[in-house]
Order: sequence, then structure tokens, then C-alpha cells
Amino acid sequence: MNQPAPTALLIDDEPQIRRLLRISLEADGYRIVDAATGAEGLREAAARHPDIIVLDLGLPDLDGIDVVRRLREWSTTPVLILSARDGAEEKVAALDAGADDYVTKPFHTDELLARLRVALRHVQRTETGTFFEHEDLRVDFPSRVVTYSKKPIDLTPTEYSLLRLLVTHAGKVLTQAQILRSVWGPQCEEQSQYLRVHLSHLRSKLTNAGAPSSLIKTETGIGYRFRG
Repeated sequence: MNQPAPTALLIDDEPQIRRLLRISLEADGYRIVDAATGAEGLREAAARHPDIIVLDLGLPDLDGIDVVRRLREWSTTPVLILSARDGAEEKVAALDAGADDYVTKPFHTDELLARLRVALRHVQRTETGTFFEHEDLRVDFPSRVVTYSKKPIDLTPTEYSLLRLLVTHAGKVLTQAQILRSVWGPQCEEQSQYLRVHLSHLRSKLTNAGAPSSLIKTETGIGYRFRG
């Protein structure tokens, strides 16, 4: 049985961008709802329950980061930011507010579609999976066993917690503060050296087991992303 077409809510005040996104996403099998303001977008999100939201930051009534914060008060729908703002600080602010990914304008349609597919796959894994699989990597959450090509990888508890966080948000950029808060606690949000050391050890163990070095990608000045 075919899966129903996912619904994408586009929140952008530029008619040309909405038109381009509608054409591109409909050609890829999405149903489209759009909105030109933050307030309208929030109403549509509540009424339509979209599968994913594409959100511009520069809206005429509300800043897009405020829209993300309001959405996160009641919704876990993936939010992909599509904005001309390309500064690291604004990307971090949007991701910390609850956005799942960030693409800058001008953008390549193929990249945007790929990012949307990853975000939707993450939702499916979160809802249905007791384990995570990507190529030859498998993380069994109940048993806390990690394997690559069916061979076990011996991780410390901190390394496992770090990997689990990254794979359960596969495809999503996690800021350094988000990772530190989740793995070490809120008192360690400024201790970036913890993250660098343990992530280096984790990467070494994965690559020694045969995993590609690109499995965990560094987003310079922002954080990290499991390739997904």
C-alpha cells in the first residue's frame, strides 16, 4: 500500500519563493499549504498538522525564531529554516529554539529536497524504532549494543550517550550547547572541550571499525550532524 503524500507547510513572505517551493515540492510528491506571515503560519500549523514545515526567518510580523519557539510549545513537527541569513549566530539561535535544520538562500532544490527527506525519516525512526540502522552501522537501544558490519564496537557510557543522541536526531544539526546539555547536563553547556575530546574518541572507534569518517559531520561554528 502506498504511503500518503506528506504535507509541507511553507511559511515565507516572498510569493516567488513560495511559488518555486510549491512547484518543486509538488513534483516530489508533497501536498502543499502556504502562509505569508508568522501568525498565518502558526494558524495553518495548528489546523493542518503538516508533516514538515519550511520556514523563513525574515517575516513581516514575527521573527522566524519566535515562530519556532511558539511551535515548540505544542508541536514536534520538523522545521527546516530556509533563510538568507547565513551568520553562525543566527543558525545557532534557530537550532537552539527548536529548528531541525537550516538551509541558506539561494539554495539548490535537490539539496533542500534531500534535507526534507532526512527530516521525515528521522520522525519515522523516532516513532517506530527500538534500534537505528544506517548502512552497516546498527545501534540497538534496549541492549545499548553498537555494531558495524555486525562487529561490536566497545564504547564508553559517555561515547554511547553521544552516539545515541546524534543518531536519534540523524540529519539534524545539533548545536554544541544542545549536545553538552543533553549528555553532560546544563551545568556543562560552556565546556566545549568535553565534547571535542569524546567526539574525537567516538569518531576514531567508528572509523577503526570501518565506518566512513564523514559519518559525523562538523558544522563549523555551530555543532555536529549525524549524516543520516
